[in-house]
Amino acid sequence: MRLWLSNERFLTFASYNRSSKPVTNITKMADEKALSYIEASPQEDASAYGANYGAHREGMTKEEVAEYYSKWGYSGKYEEDLCPERYNGPKYGAEALVEAYPGNRESIHILDIAAGTGFLGEELHKRGFKKVDALDPAEGMLAMARKKNVYGRLLCEFMCEKRLPVENDTYDCTIIAGGMGEGHIPCVALHEMIRITKPGGLVVIVMREEYLDYVKEYKDRLEVLMQELEDAGKWESVSRVIVPNYSFDNNGVIFKYRVC
Repeated sequence: MRLWLSNERFLTFASYNRSSKPVTNITKMADEKALSYIEASPQEDASAYGANYGAHREGMTKEEVAEYYSKWGYSGKYEEDLCPERYNGPKYGAEALVEAYPGNRESIHILDIAAGTGFLGEELHKRGFKKVDALDPAEGMLAMARKKNVYGRLLCEFMCEKRLPVENDTYDCTIIAGGMGEGHIPCVALHEMIRITKPGGLVVIVMREEYLDYVKEYKDRLEVLMQELEDAGKWESVSRVIVPNYSFDNNGVIFKYRVC
């Protein structure tokens, strides 16, 4: 993989294969931070960061993102690259649901969106949540998740503006932990999350905080839409919490909304 950085250097990560495209000023901050982290980190951490960064290239289509994740999943490197020392999104997501559901967790119907290889599913299962479905557009990711036996239904679908093969008011909780980023889940998907979540149920989004500043899809748009949906009576804010060491030493943010 060759990643074009803002200082006109190329970084090569031989284990991953994707074409190079010059980035615009929109991702200049991200590129500079990536280069800084990679140059300052041990080789294994730098390689893992590069692999993750490769899934967040500006201009990637959602199909390209899904293909990248599938190859990453099938390679067997995904869980090694995003080990708990580097990525804690699933643990934060699971703890957010523990806080929301102190009892009767085995009956809470949850959809794990952008489930990947099942990191969040595993964490939820450990904490007593037994009725969890998974959604991810990358077949390679779901193939790994299926082996863990922590999910009921597995949906190979994109979370976007299109209607999912899921009935209205199906889930007590829909959660994204790590599925937000460049070329990932668009803002408009919030409408679909609300549709499939029961009235009184929760929509939880766990993501890297800085994406609100430099991911084009989210900058000055995601939180604006969240507020518009609240003003329209679609949901109400429960909490917005900043957490440390979400991924690669970056802060995360946890949004929690209750559907009306």
